[in-house]
Amino acid sequence: MFQLTAKKEDGKLILALSGRIDSANASDAEAQIRAEAEGFSGELVLDADALEYISSAGLRVVLRLKKLNGTTKIINVSSDVYEIFDMTGFTEMMDISKAYRKLSVEGCEVIGEGANGKVYRIDADTIVKVYKNHDALEEIHNERELARKAFVMGVPTAIPYDVVQVGDLYGSVFELLNARSFAKLMIADPSQTDALAKASVDILKTMHSTMLKPGELPDKKAEAIVWAEFCRDYLPQDVGDKLVALVKAVPDTCNMLHGDYHIKNIMQQNGENLLIDMDTLAMGHPIFEFSAIYAAYIGFSCINHDQVKEFLGIPYEQSVQFWNATLKYYFGTEDADTLRAVEDKAAIICYARLLRRTVRKSKDDEAYKAKMIEYCKQALCDLVPRTQSLTV
Repeated sequence: MFQLTAKKEDGKLILALSGRIDSANASDAEAQIRAEAEGFSGELVLDADALEYISSAGLRVVLRLKKLNGTTKIINVSSDVYEIFDMTGFTEMMDISKAYRKLSVEGCEVIGEGANGKVYRIDADTIVKVYKNHDALEEIHNERELARKAFVMGVPTAIPYDVVQVGDLYGSVFELLNARSFAKLMIADPSQTDALAKASVDILKTMHSTMLKPGELPDKKAEAIVWAEFCRDYLPQDVGDKLVALVKAVPDTCNMLHGDYHIKNIMQQNGENLLIDMDTLAMGHPIFEFSAIYAAYIGFSCINHDQVKEFLGIPYEQSVQFWNATLKYYFGTEDADTLRAVEDKAAIICYARLLRRTVRKSKDDEAYKAKMIEYCKQALCDLVPRTQSLTV
């Protein structure tokens, strides 16, 4: 038995196919499909989630439909039905995608969180990163390719091996046996803070020593210039002009950058440390990485120090301790003036980013938003005039 339901969504006509399409009902199925698609010129999507079987007669229906509407694609195809399409060459002629395994994270431990997703432990062997964006499939496939690129280049990272559906969201599945984030380790034993900072620097240096080809990844400097130029309207002219000039003067380098490097995105598995959340990979001078690290440990909590506890799970004082230890081990010095100079440079880029982000956000509490904007402006007015270069 064949059934068809139709709906229009985001300019697409989605036809949900249910049951079987074979020689006995192919003509009737085609008539139903054509009746719904008649006169529609936009993207035509056949949702095969409930399609149990399709015969050669059904394949001819799909072929004629594809000729009628060149945008036709098929989604949510079961493994058995996908094999039919694959064996007959249809997967080479049109866009056909398999159904994603459905997974529940109800009651699962949250072991990490980044800008774009939350990481859950499913069982002793498996974790899943659930993306916050409802239309994240392109991001997921992009992250997998970026993780592979980093892994091949020697950066210790976990590579996702499956894509799943979690409610109305999508996720990537990783095999990470008994892995715990650095955040969890620091919460369990604060005395590890210094040692974990040193371990995080080892990975960070491996990543930054990985040199890419021009254009191989997004350019972080180009993004930072946008932040700086936005800030011009909120700063005295001399400060705004100098801020833009400082960012533009940062050397164009091809170092690999993580882009969202913090203790929730570093995992420890049986003594081995691995990075997750590779969808933010970029390239550029390491100062841009340090600005993001500063934001995670200090910048985002500049108005309310409790925010770092909400995000990373550790007290603000421990977060500052981790930041200071990171600088000490990365630059190989305990000289306070040297480390303060690096912090100031990172803070300038951080607060330019946060000023733009805060102004553009509409959901924040207005009183908090006003305080954050004023704090960022004041920080930039203090730091920019006495800084001659952002290079470290």
